[in-house]
Amino acid sequence: MALETCGSCLSCLLVPLALWSIVVNVLLYFPNGNASYEANLSRCSHFTHCVPLQILLLAVILIALEGNAFYRCCQSESCNKTYRSFISIVLAMLGVAFSGYSCIIFTLGLIQGPFCNSSSGWDYIFKDTVGGYLTDYSAWSQCAEPANAVEWTIILLSILMTLSGLQLIICFLKVIICCSERARFKV
Repeated sequence: MALETCGSCLSCLLVPLALWSIVVNVLLYFPNGNASYEANLSRCSHFTHCVPLQILLLAVILIALEGNAFYRCCQSESCNKTYRSFISIVLAMLGVAFSGYSCIIFTLGLIQGPFCNSSSGWDYIFKDTVGGYLTDYSAWSQCAEPANAVEWTIILLSILMTLSGLQLIICFLKVIICCSERARFKV
């Protein structure tokens, strides 16, 4: 019973994390709060824009599966619990995959640096530093526009990495809890 309660809490925690990820992902589209750089966005913002919505959808379905509002699909109660447990495991594993993907993309985006305009034109000017630009504050001035692009990118990608990491941990714990509940049903 305690595992079920913990599993429900974990599913509920995914909702605000996914909502925050959506908000921060949207902010990535507006470097320094300016919408005029839409054509010059980093690849990172394009690769992950759907993932927070998928995590949110997974969380809502998991919450619905755990609630009493889910109708019986089988004749027996044990069949119904087994079915719901299996679906929860599959959804939690999808959550692990989605959040793991996001975490990797945001980490790579942080290592590559922002897409900005420098004296040589629009490019990833820090891509060869392998993340070394993160501590070389004097190099940040190479990005002429958008203003504060380096700070904007570092802050938002760090937040998104943290949110994705938390989602990954929660989904992984959810898989473990669902598997242990499933094993209990078989006994």
